[in-house]
Amino acid sequence: MSLHTPLCDRFDLDHPVVQAPIGSVSTPELAAAVSNAGALGTLAVTWRDFEATRAVIEAVRDRTDAPFAVNLVLDDEATEFPTDDHLDVCLDAGAPLVSFSFGDPAPYVGQVHDAGADALATVGSAAEARAAVRAGVDAVVAQGWEAGGHVQSEVSTMALVPRVADETPDDVPVVAAGGIADGRGLAAAFALGADGVWLGTRFVATEEADAHERYRSSVVDGAADETVRGTPFPKGWPDQPHRTLESRATERWVAAGRPPLDERDDADEVVAETGSGEPLERYVDLPPLSGVEGRVGELPHYAGQSVGGVNEVDPAAAVVERLVGGAAATVESLERLRGDRP
Repeated sequence: MSLHTPLCDRFDLDHPVVQAPIGSVSTPELAAAVSNAGALGTLAVTWRDFEATRAVIEAVRDRTDAPFAVNLVLDDEATEFPTDDHLDVCLDAGAPLVSFSFGDPAPYVGQVHDAGADALATVGSAAEARAAVRAGVDAVVAQGWEAGGHVQSEVSTMALVPRVADETPDDVPVVAAGGIADGRGLAAAFALGADGVWLGTRFVATEEADAHERYRSSVVDGAADETVRGTPFPKGWPDQPHRTLESRATERWVAAGRPPLDERDDADEVVAETGSGEPLERYVDLPPLSGVEGRVGELPHYAGQSVGGVNEVDPAAAVVERLVGGAAATVESLERLRGDRP
């Protein structure tokens, strides 16, 4: 059964599946593997300097001829690099799609289109969707509050996606994000009015992601009711809510009354270091990558409520194949229930 949707037509995809940026855990190998599987791979570049941004985009281009995206966070609190200049680097390096999140994409969409690329915008409300459409984006990502990592919305995916779909013209595909881990979630997104899905937590637990082994294992072992949303790890991106797996670090924060960073006496303590030897202080917003050593459990293990549907570490291509196959089987089952198929 074909699951070809307007999202596939708009971005020349075989499958209506998008890999979320997943921050520093994203790699050229992951984005290329997803794109080579017929879906849309994405690189997070917000926290990479211009030289590193160009290098990772070129690394993806070396690995695939298929479309892929880069993501830029528009909140000035999240990055030290000017968005205009960063976007220029992305487009000059040949990124065919750019996704924007946590801010107004309007000042940048023209720049993207002038370069012959396409623009996506992540929204957390129907009002943000209307503004993104007015800005001229080519697709809208509706992120529900179940999502992992940093979260824009206060509304659940099931409530948000229909409202966004109602506010979005037919020629602007809608992508559902938050709480989706398998083919049943993809089929449900179709029923809500979306043209595809955006998954982050599921792609953390892939062979190509740069997550520390303990991070990937905790995603595989995690349950839907074992996440916490708030600001337990604000160092690097102050005041932006995020969802992580519960840990001793989050338990201490909750028990203390969820204090702001300036009321935490242990905020300057070094708990780990990167593979290159850079110290990582308690409450930093960086998740543990593959080379990190130290008290890895003190770092944020970003994951959404879909974590309960992640049961193993797989190659990214297998994740895409299973998603599409599961969605097709679900749609066929529903059609049989309606009597549309023998």
